[in-house]
Amino acid sequence: MRLLPIHLQSVLGAPALRQWWGGGLLHARARSSLLIDVVGLLVLAGVAFLLWQVGAQWDAPFRPAIDIDLSPWALPWYATLSLARGLVAYALSLSFALMIGLWAVHDRRAGRVLLPMLDILQSIPVLGFMPGLVLAMVALFPHSNLGLEVAAILMIFTGQVWNLVFSVYRSVQGVPTEAREAAAVFGFSFWRTVRCIELPSAVTGLVWNSMMSVAGGWFFLMVSEAFTLGDRDYRLPGLGSYLSVAASHGDVAAQLYGVAAMLLMIVVLDQVLWRPLLVWAHRYRGDDGGVASTPSSWVVTLLRRSRLRRSVVCWWRRRALARQLKRPPPLSAVIAPTTAAPVAAVLSSQPHALLAWLPVAVLTTLLLCGAVALVHLVLRVPGHGWLTIAGATGLTLMRVTAAIVLGTVWALPVGLAIGLSPRWSRRLQPVIQAVASFPAPMLFPLTVLGLHALGVDLGVGSVVLMLLGTQWYILFNVIAGAAALPGPLREVSAAYGLRGWRRFRTLLLPAVFPALVTGWVTAAGGAWNASIVAEFLTLQGSVVSTPGLGSLINRAAATGDVPLLVGGVLAMAAVVVLINRTLWRWCYHLAETRFRIEG
Repeated sequence: MRLLPIHLQSVLGAPALRQWWGGGLLHARARSSLLIDVVGLLVLAGVAFLLWQVGAQWDAPFRPAIDIDLSPWALPWYATLSLARGLVAYALSLSFALMIGLWAVHDRRAGRVLLPMLDILQSIPVLGFMPGLVLAMVALFPHSNLGLEVAAILMIFTGQVWNLVFSVYRSVQGVPTEAREAAAVFGFSFWRTVRCIELPSAVTGLVWNSMMSVAGGWFFLMVSEAFTLGDRDYRLPGLGSYLSVAASHGDVAAQLYGVAAMLLMIVVLDQVLWRPLLVWAHRYRGDDGGVASTPSSWVVTLLRRSRLRRSVVCWWRRRALARQLKRPPPLSAVIAPTTAAPVAAVLSSQPHALLAWLPVAVLTTLLLCGAVALVHLVLRVPGHGWLTIAGATGLTLMRVTAAIVLGTVWALPVGLAIGLSPRWSRRLQPVIQAVASFPAPMLFPLTVLGLHALGVDLGVGSVVLMLLGTQWYILFNVIAGAAALPGPLREVSAAYGLRGWRRFRTLLLPAVFPALVTGWVTAAGGAWNASIVAEFLTLQGSVVSTPGLGSLINRAAATGDVPLLVGGVLAMAAVVVLINRTLWRWCYHLAETRFRIEG
């Protein structure tokens, strides 16, 4: 139905289209407020000033390390700098996800190369990218802070982008065949098909995954803004470096101030950005028969009362309507609609195929060059070093497994209770979303102090630290799966008197199992990456660590042992890819063959 206004000139004619448009403009003239426009302009002016200040900070002369002010009055400026890096990284992640996701769907041959490549890249921890990237950016911009800023943004980018890419790919790949056939019948071009058919189908998933991806970027904020390689300290002003310095000095008050500032920034970002986007994305949501309620936002309510916004929107729509009325209706919509060439046929022509394979060849060449360099580094790892890596990998694997099991034990029943109740879903989901967006590593120093007071060492405590950052993936996916449970199935289970364990085993668990598997996959990947900061911490001026792969990678980075660092990173990537290709693939197959609910 959202495609109808675009083609009304060929179905209803110009007079009917003008009547429809005029009715829309009359309906738009609701009560407005001049005060909202004044406040909005002041806010935009303030944002522009902050952007200018951030740009000046990025262009400042290069200093490998700076002094971090632990006063709470410095936190607003530090929060602004961290937020700017996170949003720039998100813009890059979204652009990359749209480009790669659409490319992989429309070119199946490229997709067979891109998807395994992305699977490997997402399994590499942040510290695997950082040393080479930081040194390269500093060498590229030797006289300004721009190199360090770009490196920090790209590190945050690596924590955000993979989830978005797979979200776009799955959403666009799932576009119904009938919609693509309708686009071909109406003579849609490739870009019009993307804009009117494919992107709307990906909007809802993109918004929800954007919230989780930005939270994943915050996860390694402390590492990205305060990085040490050997005896060189690369530090940028921001919330991550503030909390890192506060933890190393043992300043509990400063840590609490930083945690409060981070929580406030997350709440403001949720209210100003994510809630309006959820309201906007709700128009693209299909009728799934679930229990999800319509989102609301006070920001959207205020914007709808803005006179300036209405004037700009009406001017833009009049221009679009004028261009649309001057354009003749597509010939395929009037005569012989079956002659419209499908998009796939255009893309499969020989010149387009060569152009599509050119970026794949360039990317593959770059990765092969990187692989050759990695082989030279790996050959420098001694035999006993590989034994150390193997033992550390086994220890971390046990901790990751324990974190996933513990997360499932509490998140599965709680997620079912929230997802099956519209009232509790409406009340608790925003709270859980804000808590889940908080980067768990910022709580690690305080958590370790609490565990130490209880007599728990880091060997067991690192499981708790991993759990803090990964349990939310399981909870959110179970809530989504339970909320999408069709009403007739619940009514049938009630009619047959299913209660307790029998209802859980025969209805609820099979219904949420596909979503639960997705939660397991993302939580496992998050737990492996969390081991980098869960097994090796700087606390009160001293290093607290426990044997494991994350600790090994951290020590190798701290001492500048690049071959051991590369070996540890490759071991982690190999284990993650192996688990993805065996255990998780089997779980996905089980979910699709035995527990799939057909609409």
